[in-house]
Amino acid sequence: MMMAMKKSGGGATSSGFRGVCLVMAVIIVLSIQAAAAAAVGGDGGGNQLQQLNLRASPVYVLGDSTLDVGNNNDLPGKDVFRANRPYYGVDYLPGFLRPTGRFSNGYNVADYISRKLGLAKSPPAYMSLVGPLNFTLVLSALTDGVSFASGGAGILDSTNVGQCIPLSAQMRNMEATRAAMAAKVGDRTVADLFSRSFFLLGVGNNDMFVFATANSNATPTQVAAFYSALAGNYSDAITGLYRMGARKFGVINVGLVGCVPLMRLQSPAGDCSRGLNSLAAGFNSALASLLAGLASRLPGFTYSLADSFGFAEEAFADPAASGYRSVDTACCGGGRLGAERECERGCSLCSDRDQVAFFDRIHPCQRACMLSANAYFDGPAQYTKPINFKQLASARSSSAPWATA
Repeated sequence: MMMAMKKSGGGATSSGFRGVCLVMAVIIVLSIQAAAAAAVGGDGGGNQLQQLNLRASPVYVLGDSTLDVGNNNDLPGKDVFRANRPYYGVDYLPGFLRPTGRFSNGYNVADYISRKLGLAKSPPAYMSLVGPLNFTLVLSALTDGVSFASGGAGILDSTNVGQCIPLSAQMRNMEATRAAMAAKVGDRTVADLFSRSFFLLGVGNNDMFVFATANSNATPTQVAAFYSALAGNYSDAITGLYRMGARKFGVINVGLVGCVPLMRLQSPAGDCSRGLNSLAAGFNSALASLLAGLASRLPGFTYSLADSFGFAEEAFADPAASGYRSVDTACCGGGRLGAERECERGCSLCSDRDQVAFFDRIHPCQRACMLSANAYFDGPAQYTKPINFKQLASARSSSAPWATA
């Protein structure tokens, strides 16, 4: 009898759990339908967004660790780059010592840009949203957006293989998300929504590190081939987004990668790697040409290219002007320049984190991210071309969702 009672109790518990799950599923479905109805508007045309009752247009993010908000947390593999451990997130609010997967002591560049665009923070990580029915994925994609960025990612599939989600895979995830959205609200509605949304891209830093490490004495021919491969893949990603309906592209170029603490270790004096910075500068020129070329041939294509490289260069030339006491050491780490050890529990952690440029041996501190985002959004004109992120967000978009790229 005891066994029978246990079975009966277990069945009741199971039934109650299924009931709760069903109620939650219904709530989510109704939420999606409400968002879809708002997106469609009252005219029944299915392609108007004038009555979309949202606080901001969605933001979709593709890139590397400078923008990642936790995708790598759910990525299988022991060698995956992760930041879901202390002391990452030590200043993330709300929640003390809450390592969210951001490669920062708090918020990152994507968070600050998203906040300026009207969101509370970055849209959630794609890997945290996917499920059998994609309810939460579609709801987030229709309202806030989705982040596909992955720490360690490169423009090339060969960059950090097995340790991240490369740009090509992020694009496949974007395509899957769009398909799930279209299944719920219709293809035309999604295309129109995308045309008004902000697409934030920042990738290429890791490609520089990997190429420079593998080709310490690269010939001009090898460098040219490297740039060509990068530009080809980047172009494929952007035109792929354009075909989905995207029209507004905020692109962050490769940063001053030769000046991160890890690279400074190679110099006895702790100097920047001129060769790596030169490699990055060359690609940034190619990226600027690529975007200008796309704008000239894709109707409605609008972009803002943020100069991460130039912004850091000026800040490092006069650290005090930006409120820094250090631009060459890691706040979280250990050893020389704080860069001989990973940022992890038990390592050295500085207390004046708002006065240092780097949190770990590669990534910027929260305040550095904030300063960068401010510059890209509506800062001095030299940091964004041809317009800034604020102007891009408010630009009138082409309503035509399709074009031949």
